[in-house]
Amino acid sequence: MSNELNTHLSLSEIQANALKVKDHIFHTPTIRLSSTKIKKYLCGAEIFLKLECLQHTGTFKARGALSVAMRIPQENKKNGVTAASAGNHAIAAAWAANQLGLSAKVVMQSTANPFRISMAQREGAEVILKAPGKPTFDEAERLVIEESRTFIHPFEGKYTSLGTSGVGLEMMLDVSDLDCVVVSVGGGGLISGIASAVKALNPKCKVYGVEPEGANSMSLSLAKGKPVTLESVNTIADSLGPPMSLPYGFSLCASHVDEIVLVTDDQICAGMVVLLEEAKLAVEPAAGASMAGILFPLKDKLLGKKVGLVVCGANIDAKSYKDFITRGSDFLKITDY
Repeated sequence: MSNELNTHLSLSEIQANALKVKDHIFHTPTIRLSSTKIKKYLCGAEIFLKLECLQHTGTFKARGALSVAMRIPQENKKNGVTAASAGNHAIAAAWAANQLGLSAKVVMQSTANPFRISMAQREGAEVILKAPGKPTFDEAERLVIEESRTFIHPFEGKYTSLGTSGVGLEMMLDVSDLDCVVVSVGGGGLISGIASAVKALNPKCKVYGVEPEGANSMSLSLAKGKPVTLESVNTIADSLGPPMSLPYGFSLCASHVDEIVLVTDDQICAGMVVLLEEAKLAVEPAAGASMAGILFPLKDKLLGKKVGLVVCGANIDAKSYKDFITRGSDFLKITDY
């Protein structure tokens, strides 16, 4: 794929950033999935799970938020930070601010899960609720203008991608000779960093992204050769629901991502069920999406391969989890899995 912006993260930059954040960030485990059923289903494929669900704040988001926050100039630190988010990024921005002794005033969508709102508050943030979309970002912009807070973007920018590149760096160092890596895609902040690290260490390793059918901004952007904005988003995976891709992340994806496939919400729920039953992991839909990618659209490409799967997060309340697991179980009954 072409790279219009000539964006690049060097291996030395990736390694230096990993050292910069290492005192705050967990090197999360990468474990071999012990599942006779999946191994048979994928004709002997080995699946290695990168457990970012065990990261601080329950998702990979802590990496990018901290990476950005650590670059705030000294003279601006007294003003604190702000963020706009449906949930996980607000929690991560609050956590990063807390680690560095900064104040945080985060803007969350009024539709955000109360469980995630409480998580952000527990990290010491003041939470402001606004209508989804533009009003949420407008409020964060007001805080930047009126209070001189530093805005930590949920998925765009060099230091965000450098933060998430640590996921790929750790995975490639922990497991040798992976044939491919599978990553859920929202705005592109996660996969852009992971893909940069993976290709820097092993250009032959494929990087596959997985998007919800109802939030496919990155795959459309790659098809059109430029970032696009969706008119609407419709998916249960709210963490994968940004309605647009943006130039920096898009450019890294255009350079390093081999393919993005789409999954339905039913398939995402099925992925959550499989991670529960085969890996004993209770995860949010965004993580279920990556497993859904392996089970459905990517299946034929992964037969007999050595596959890295990023389990990106697990911030979900009990009731929502029960509903999604029930839906996924019903769907699996009519598949060949």
